Amino acid sequence: MRYQFMEGYRSTFEVKEMCRSFKISRSGYYGWRERGESARAQENEQLVQAIKEAHRKSRERYGSLRITEELRESGYRCSKNRIARLMRKHGIVAKMRRRFKVTTHSKHSLPVAENVLQKKFSAERPDRVWVSDITYVRTDEGWLYLAAILDVYSRQIVGWSMKDRLTQDLTIYSLQQALGRRSTCSGLIFHSDRGVQYASYDFRTLLKRQGFVQSMSGKGNCYDNAIMETFFHTLKTELVYFERYRTKEDVRRSIFEYIEVFYNRVRRRSALNYKSPTEFERLARAA
Repeated sequence: MRYQFMEGYRSTFEVKEMCRSFKISRSGYYGWRERGESARAQENEQLVQAIKEAHRKSRERYGSLRITEELRESGYRCSKNRIARLMRKHGIVAKMRRRFKVTTHSKHSLPVAENVLQKKFSAERPDRVWVSDITYVRTDEGWLYLAAILDVYSRQIVGWSMKDRLTQDLTIYSLQQALGRRSTCSGLIFHSDRGVQYASYDFRTLLKRQGFVQSMSGKGNCYDNAIMETFFHTLKTELVYFERYRTKEDVRRSIFEYIEVFYNRVRRRSALNYKSPTEFERLARAA
């Protein structure tokens, strides 16, 4: 206790005066300090190895906050500031490249649904609000288009499809996959941009058969579907921009692994208290 007291007040009182008051030797105090620093160094060395392993398991996509949550769940007692400092010192950084630019094509004469969602990106239970959008990935064989559907409650990707052409089949197949996976009921809000694939007769008919309420973003307003844009930003900056896809099949395998193996089941989301979408839903059902 005396050594701890001296350590806390060494900037206020001279060490030799405190040693005299406590009747201890200065060599004893400095020996204690050296042993403490040595133990701290050993702890940091072990912690750095754990950080590197967590970083590797995340495909080098986690920053200090998610790494901290990963380590705490594994039993380590550590602060986010300590983890951030050690990551900076050892050059451990999260993958992130380029700003993601979103482009929407909505010039058509098809019916446009009212914006029912109104940027309310929350839901009390799963399968009450779904959002969807389309993006594209370059390959040496040409473009490949990805349509994805996200459950607002858990941020889980519940349906997705990839096609060579930007047709209504792209969105229809992603919706059919989601319907096959999830337990839905009438009244589910399905929100998207005003793209022709979502405004097509066949797609609108499929939604009506399920009793879903269709909702569309305002004209030219990407913020009306910001939660879906965030997913595509994450996908592009954590995966796509680091890859050179030679074939379209390469893209399909890569996107499958990212969504089904990593994003839904492993990747920690700050909006979910640093749980993965699958884990968040599991804990909610258990509660």
